[in-house]
Amino acid sequence: MDEVSKTALGVARVRAVESERLDGLFDDPWAAKFCAAAPDQVPTGERTPLSLSFAFHAIIRTRFYDDYLLASGCRQVVLLAAGLDSRAYRLDWPAGIRLYELDLPKVLAFKESVLADAEPRCRRTVVPADLRADWTKALQDKGFQPEEPTAWLAEGLLIYLTSEDADRLLAAVTALSAPGSRIAFERGDRSYQDQALNSPSMQRYSTLWRGGLDRPASQWLTEHGWQPTEHALGPVAEAYGRPIRKETSSGFVTASRGASR
Repeated sequence: MDEVSKTALGVARVRAVESERLDGLFDDPWAAKFCAAAPDQVPTGERTPLSLSFAFHAIIRTRFYDDYLLASGCRQVVLLAAGLDSRAYRLDWPAGIRLYELDLPKVLAFKESVLADAEPRCRRTVVPADLRADWTKALQDKGFQPEEPTAWLAEGLLIYLTSEDADRLLAAVTALSAPGSRIAFERGDRSYQDQALNSPSMQRYSTLWRGGLDRPASQWLTEHGWQPTEHALGPVAEAYGRPIRKETSSGFVTASRGASR
């Protein structure tokens, strides 16, 4: 896998450790299997305040997005840059869910080799695609229905894109989103990002960052016909019984598009 794809193994390691806790916020039995399948590529490194903060955020966002997807009310779900996400296999999906996973071909090939004997809990469709290029035709060729409300998830993605690529991606999502659709992604903390850029323990991630949107996410969403809601990390984490120790401006943005049909 390329360097961007290897970061997915770092998140898988975090999810595997969290799944071992008796009070874990989720149970992802496939995370450890992904790591075991590529042990020489799993990031380890020292435990620094920044790396621990990264891991904490990854844990909270995993559970937050689990809840977001299950409560979306949409029968069509799209995971953009799905990476080593195993939600198709571990969440209790309502009947009739169609879930599409988009990512680079090499990432999906590795993932499929690990999940070969696993049984998804919904109708899962894999879509090999580069999200920096035209991916919408590949998605529709796999059966995606743009006239149906969709729950979109761009977990840990936008910061790896330039502002132009991020804008293009979200514009394409908007064009495919029927009334009643929803979307979710992160709201970054600029001070944390600046520190991470100069931290050896975070360079495996931060050297790949390209900045993402060049204006606040809620502003972009409002300008493009979405109704956004911001979710600060602190209150979300506290609601899950994991209060944060240091104030941060990071968190999540969810948005809906029009009214359900």
